[in-house]
Amino acid sequence: MSAMTDYLENKLVDHILRATPYTAPASLWVALFTTSTTDAGGGTEVAGGAYARVQCGPSLTAWKGTHGNTSGASSGTGGVSQNAAAISFPTPTADWGSIGWYAIFDASSGGNMLIQGPLQAPKTVNLGDPSPSFLADQLILTFA
Repeated sequence: MSAMTDYLENKLVDHILRATPYTAPASLWVALFTTSTTDAGGGTEVAGGAYARVQCGPSLTAWKGTHGNTSGASSGTGGVSQNAAAISFPTPTADWGSIGWYAIFDASSGGNMLIQGPLQAPKTVNLGDPSPSFLADQLILTFA
């Protein structure tokens, strides 16, 4: 299950409850990790072998609303969104290791981790493997 990081939780508390402006990120980037991410951030992001974070919005076409589709404002009741289109990483040119976690950042490198969580099943990615990807509806984010 996904979780907002402490960084994003603090920004939202300040924005909603304390009248401190928070500007939504202009772009979002999905990253892959070989060690556990937490609400505090952390984890070991994949490096080398042509790895790069993948841009994924923000947009109505990148993510489904809580009502399950890409049109209109979210009106669902579970706080769940999922990717509306495939998110495909570069083809590995070296072993990436066993990937068990993902995170969404506000930058293509560095930046702030916003949301993180474990994969449903770890995946070992080696040289010669096809490009790792999340097919549509496979990256499920819960805001609860």
